[in-house]
Amino acid sequence: MENNTSLQQQLLDAGVHFGHLKKKWNPKMLPYIFAEKKGIHIIDLNKTTECLQETAAAMKQIARSGKKILFVGTKKQAKDIVTESAQKVNMPFVTERWLGGMLTNFNTVRKSVKKMQSIEKMLGDGSFDSITKKERLTLSRDKDKMEKVLGGIAQLGRVPAALFIVDIGHEHIALAEAKRLNITTFGVVDTNCDPNKVDYAIPANDDATKSIAIIVNYITAAIAEGLAERQAAKDDDNDEVNDDEKEKKAAKLLAEAEAEGGRGSRGRGAAGPGGQRRRTTGGGTPGGRGPGGGRR
Repeated sequence: MENNTSLQQQLLDAGVHFGHLKKKWNPKMLPYIFAEKKGIHIIDLNKTTECLQETAAAMKQIARSGKKILFVGTKKQAKDIVTESAQKVNMPFVTERWLGGMLTNFNTVRKSVKKMQSIEKMLGDGSFDSITKKERLTLSRDKDKMEKVLGGIAQLGRVPAALFIVDIGHEHIALAEAKRLNITTFGVVDTNCDPNKVDYAIPANDDATKSIAIIVNYITAAIAEGLAERQAAKDDDNDEVNDDEKEKKAAKLLAEAEAEGGRGSRGRGAAGPGGQRRRTTGGGTPGGRGPGGGRR
């Protein structure tokens, strides 16, 4: 409980409880609204804490299973926070502009990413030394443009398992695409949005930098825990596999040694008759010479 209280206190200090003006509200947010003060809705931090912990637990499981969570936050206030946090836990992110079809038309987007990577590689290894300065400049600009929009998803080989969205109203295209592909969605939802549009809603102020930072950092910490547990489980498995391999190797060597011993005794037995055969042949030759000598 103490942990909850301190978390609530942190959320309060960060201004997570400030919603939008009453006239801008979405009635579906009613269960998460605590009160109205000076025409502004105040979000119930008990609900925020519950939802945040539930979301963090679900994300931790996804990270533990080795799947990717795509962070989406193209708002000015969220950009830097989302980029930094996603890079910390090595997750893909979109913070510049959501390209229409980034999920629903994923193969085409992957082609653009590959093109960007090949230009990058060729600029690096000197393949473009023969082209003119102007052409090289154009290619560099193209690469920078693509890097800006696609840089965060360059390592994403397949459609992610989940989306974490800051301000679901602002990122409605990303949300619609995720829904279409049945991708799990997590979102920071302010009083002007519909919380039913996401699978896991975190009722919170999605405009203040401090508010976004505390929520994104809390989520990132949970993902990092999940990744650490996955790594620990992997290391345990490797140790077990190594032990098994050692046992198998020992058994194999023992079996080979026994087989070698068996072959050795059989080999000696075979030499005996061979020796006898050689002696017989050897005996025949002097015998042949003997009569010859007699004849001479």
